[in-house]
Amino acid sequence: VFGINDGLVSNASLILGMVGAGATQGTVLTAGVAGLLAGALSMGAGEYVSMRSQREYFEGRIAKARADLVECPESEIEALALIYAARGIAPADARRMAAQLVADPEHGLDVLAREVLGLNPDDLGSPPRAATASFFAFATGALVPLSPFLLGAELPHAALLGVGLSAFGLFTAGAVVGRLSGRSALPGGLRMLLIGGGAGALTFAIGHLLGGAIG
Repeated sequence: VFGINDGLVSNASLILGMVGAGATQGTVLTAGVAGLLAGALSMGAGEYVSMRSQREYFEGRIAKARADLVECPESEIEALALIYAARGIAPADARRMAAQLVADPEHGLDVLAREVLGLNPDDLGSPPRAATASFFAFATGALVPLSPFLLGAELPHAALLGVGLSAFGLFTAGAVVGRLSGRSALPGGLRMLLIGGGAGALTFAIGHLLGGAIG
């Protein structure tokens, strides 16, 4: 949802800025396609680096837990026992349970990762999958204001139709975020529409001023 919203606002604002500057049909279309590709590739690359760094950090913490389990198992048993005791298990029983769980190094490492580190060793995140999802999410949003131009509509109707589709997309994205947050869909949709609409209007105005100044 956030990736689609980012694509919507970014490319709609870019297209409106070009239209405000008085760009031709071909220039607006070229700028819109470039904005879609640049934004989607940037989002994908950024998400890949972020997820790769996060995964390496998690793998480093699990590797340290593995080493600690070999070098000083008693401290790991105590850490695990404290967690179980905090959940209401008697301290002696909690320690006995922890000792049994880490008796097998591989099973013990899995338990420590989940209970002490709060990590699932089987699901540390996939950088390629995250990058692909971000790329297509942004591209989907960016395609909305661009679609009238790709379908052959001419200025100014293409821009007006793109604005209408973008407004609908922004409201829908905001409503979805509102519902996912456990709030009402209407305020979330209107807020997103006002923010995105404001960005588009401001970009159009700046483009118009720059177009007049540059000539």
